[in-house]
Amino acid sequence: MATLKFAVAGASGRMGRMLIETVLNTSDASLVGALDIPGSPYLGQDPAAFLGKDTAIKITADLKEGLKDADFLIDFTRPEGTLAHVAVAAQLGVKMIIGTTGFSDEQKAQLKQASEKIAIVFAPNMSVGVNATFKLLEVAAKILNQGYDIEIVEAHHKHKVDAPSGTALGMGEVIAKALGKNLSDCAVYAREGHTGPREEGAIGFATIRGGDIVGDHTVMFCGDGERIEVTHKSASRMSYAQGSIRAGRFLAKQSKGLFDMQDVLDLKNIKI
Repeated sequence: MATLKFAVAGASGRMGRMLIETVLNTSDASLVGALDIPGSPYLGQDPAAFLGKDTAIKITADLKEGLKDADFLIDFTRPEGTLAHVAVAAQLGVKMIIGTTGFSDEQKAQLKQASEKIAIVFAPNMSVGVNATFKLLEVAAKILNQGYDIEIVEAHHKHKVDAPSGTALGMGEVIAKALGKNLSDCAVYAREGHTGPREEGAIGFATIRGGDIVGDHTVMFCGDGERIEVTHKSASRMSYAQGSIRAGRFLAKQSKGLFDMQDVLDLKNIKI
């Protein structure tokens, strides 16, 4: 089996370190590069130093240096940083696994354009369990398409900078599509003061931020006399990292194009 050669962006962050640990502990993967922002105190250090290991790799802010030996770059950073990484990766032919959230529609269009040169897996959540949940929500929305109000509640740690989470928005998009709608036409992101009665057909979002919550998502289908809840809770970032490795195995067979975890897991071929 060929070894998958990964570089990791945001190497000194919480998610970056989880990705590095997962790559190092995966038999068919190797770590060949580690990136961080200019000015980071970790530049020049071994990316696995926090594990007490020596990889002979140094964390760098030089994108071409960090990607020179890589087949794939895993990126869970910020939209602006990810787009800078994508531009260089497209020049070098390095495929990308993107778990960054908070992109605007214009920025997403830039990812689409880059996918004409390289293969990209872009997903709001790389967890296999979360993507199974997306499929369950598609089924539920098609069954509960009349007489049920839909609310999405998400909770994350106090350091998260975007809201609602990319996963919550992904859930909303899955549900809206199953109902034959566009999420932008029916989403309600904030309620305050005298709001009046709930608008029929709306998909509501509520956001919680606090402590070290990794990521909790609950979708409620609220009917008269009953409520159905579909919940996913993350206890560790490990599931995101493991999903990223799985995305790399999928991309090894692709030359270009924009994909998501539903493609990686072949969930789109499961018929309802």
